[in-house]
Amino acid sequence: MNIYVGNLAYGVTEEELREAFSSFGEVTSANLIIDRNTGQSKGFAFVEMSNNSEADAAIKGLNDTALKGRNIKVNQAKPREERPARRPRY
Repeated sequence: MNIYVGNLAYGVTEEELREAFSSFGEVTSANLIIDRNTGQSKGFAFVEMSNNSEADAAIKGLNDTALKGRNIKVNQAKPREERPARRPRY
């Protein structure tokens, strides 16, 4: 299951995310979203867990809990919507 994690402190690392979620089960991947221009975290991430019941437990257990001083928002990620192609800037 793909899990959305929002309201992250900018200092949170992928390893810290992996550690927080691994207490609920096996974490397949943790992907912190980074701004291309600044190289800084955008304040959200996606965590993939292979077992759905473990993922549900992680969502219930971690939603609205503090991680590095901020209460994180954790829920099942929605499928990515198709977006129109970007037009080049001139």
